[in-house]
Amino acid sequence: MNNSLFAASAADLTIERIRALAARPDQVESLTLEFKREYSKSLVTTIAAMANTYGGMILVGISDKAEPGTERVAGVDAQETIDKIASGCREKFDPPWEPTFIPVPFADGTGRSVVVVRVDANVAPRPLLIELKAPIRLSGQNSTADRDRLLQLAREEPAARVLPMGQNVMSPNLERDQEGKCTADFILRTGFNVLMGEAGAWRPMSERTVAALARALNNSAFPAALHTLGHQSFSSSTSFQQHGYNRSRTARLVYRALSDSPVPHPVEAVVTVVLPEVYGTSTAALATVTIDVISRIRRYADAFDKVGVPGEEYRYPVPNLLDLLEGILKTTVDPKVVAEIARITDIDPALVAQPRELHLVADRQVKELLRTEILQEIPEAGASAGGVFRANPALDLHDIADRQEQVDDWLRQLGLDAGLTGMEALVESYRASTRPRR
Repeated sequence: MNNSLFAASAADLTIERIRALAARPDQVESLTLEFKREYSKSLVTTIAAMANTYGGMILVGISDKAEPGTERVAGVDAQETIDKIASGCREKFDPPWEPTFIPVPFADGTGRSVVVVRVDANVAPRPLLIELKAPIRLSGQNSTADRDRLLQLAREEPAARVLPMGQNVMSPNLERDQEGKCTADFILRTGFNVLMGEAGAWRPMSERTVAALARALNNSAFPAALHTLGHQSFSSSTSFQQHGYNRSRTARLVYRALSDSPVPHPVEAVVTVVLPEVYGTSTAALATVTIDVISRIRRYADAFDKVGVPGEEYRYPVPNLLDLLEGILKTTVDPKVVAEIARITDIDPALVAQPRELHLVADRQVKELLRTEILQEIPEAGASAGGVFRANPALDLHDIADRQEQVDDWLRQLGLDAGLTGMEALVESYRASTRPRR
């Protein structure tokens, strides 16, 4: 699930964040999220259904519909509500089990709270039965598992359950020519794993859905971010389109900057969606989505002196990398991009995860790759030619401020790992210069 509140620590769960979630017009009940105005008997069934499916979160104290002129976040008595839910779980569940309860109090002194109920499918004893039946979660509602689904739940191994929030992607490698020399300045990779729906586990990709994903990528923030990285090193580009290895269960969409220099593609981006093979696939089969950005701006500048300061070795401006990272993250949560990935894998869009990892592999030390500006080298700090950057699971990348905070954290780590100081001040200065004036 992609909701950041599920992964946030108790200290990070504030009533302001919950109000912001409830106020979002695109935030509706789904496979992994439900709102409850107050305790009801059906709430216990929803807990079991989420436990038997993908897990999820129930926010008690919030109306499921926003009525005009009424406050959607009304709150409840936290202790009374938790006691009722816990009692219902003990009485109805076979075997007995409780989810995690986190009361989030209002800041107005009323004593009311929103109770966050977290249902972790990796922890719950599946199948979780109520009156010898196993509730399951469909899109925004509960149902009952049929015989086949019940047998599947009973037979599954712990490893076959829903992946936790922290998913990783394979580290990339720089391409090399016949002499073994790198052909790019750096490659940046992020991505995520996607659970497979029943139809997605066997059907081939549709040409229409792949074309729709390409259109969504072309209309996203990604192309503009790639052009910014190019620092006006190219005047034209190809849009995202199928190129290279494409098969019935693999889609490879490529964007390329075009130039008339010995470096024909100063910037290249590749989005790859790979569905697991039909034969030998387990019930826990996962699709993978990887996003690669390959940059050759430095090589382009050497071959065709139109970038940076003439006569000086080109180095990447930190703001260009910042805009690139923001563009990538914004694209991964773009509703149209997410919808097409969900369509390909036959799942609810709410189950398309956010990236939790970023890889950077450079052909030289990072401190030799960046424009110094106010950056200063730490004596005897050692070398770094990239790194692995983890994401904060408590941040919601749909939110602009959270997305910026994640990018700023990555850049600070990049600077420190490269043995440089001043990155924090440089990022803050850039943020201040781009902040809208009031």
